[in-house]
Amino acid sequence: MSNSSSISQFLLLAFADTRELQLLHFGLFLGIYLAALLANGLIITTIACDHRLHTPMYFFLLSLALLDLGCISTTVLKSMANSLWDIRAISYWGCAAQVFLFFFFMSAEFYLLTVVSYDRYVAICKPLHYWTLMGSRACVHMAAAAWGSGFLTALLHTASTFSLPLCQGNAVDQFFCEIPQILKLSCSHSYLREVWLLVLGCSLAFVCFVFIVLSYVQTFRAVLRIPSEHGRHKAFSTCLPHLAVVSLLVSTGLFAHLKPPSISWSSLDLVVAVLYSVLPPAVNPLIYSVRNKELKDALRKLLGSHLL
Repeated sequence: MSNSSSISQFLLLAFADTRELQLLHFGLFLGIYLAALLANGLIITTIACDHRLHTPMYFFLLSLALLDLGCISTTVLKSMANSLWDIRAISYWGCAAQVFLFFFFMSAEFYLLTVVSYDRYVAICKPLHYWTLMGSRACVHMAAAAWGSGFLTALLHTASTFSLPLCQGNAVDQFFCEIPQILKLSCSHSYLREVWLLVLGCSLAFVCFVFIVLSYVQTFRAVLRIPSEHGRHKAFSTCLPHLAVVSLLVSTGLFAHLKPPSISWSSLDLVVAVLYSVLPPAVNPLIYSVRNKELKDALRKLLGSHLL
């Protein structure tokens, strides 16, 4: 019986067997990655350069953009390189690093989205107390707590997963190192420890999701009492996109990590993985900014000043 110490590399799932389809996959992921890099980079630069956007909401938005860039870089770049060079291998420690970074960025983003829902609740339901509750010190502490919690979550799951003995080969049935796929390679009942950790983590995520939903229910009730149609539109345009992002992350993430092995099909797992690991970082900038007039105006000003 071999264990994890005898495995020097893992084999990731190849999107296609023919060279033409491999290059097509490379081109598609390259386009998605460049779009995510450009859009998130513009959001980060715009918020950092425009002092009018130095408010709690945009501070959290900048943090989300950084996490999105980290998340999509962790999974997509290695998959692109494998397709380009017609290989499948990732080193043992490279796989461990990928699991850690992916869990870190995803967990921190979800915790930060929970903070964002609280920020919107305070801004709309308790506007007179907003700067008391959401001062600069409080915002830094909440963002640091989200990032720190993500780090601890990732460290716990990575250490638990890669301490397991692996004897079912080294082929990971996914385009990146995903914990449920690595658990399939375990030959010990010790993998149940990580399963219970995943269940605990998903339960915590569900509690956060309930908190987010309740926050937005209270927010929407307050919005409906706003007499100004413009005010209602502005409030909905900032809240609904966040709720859409959270719903997508929770539904696909929980399905990927809690579904029984009996319904584990490669094509289904692949689609779900793309939905929660690639799609959100690519479309989040559009969701955050398309209906945000302040951000769009600041972006036009920034681009105009550099083009003139």
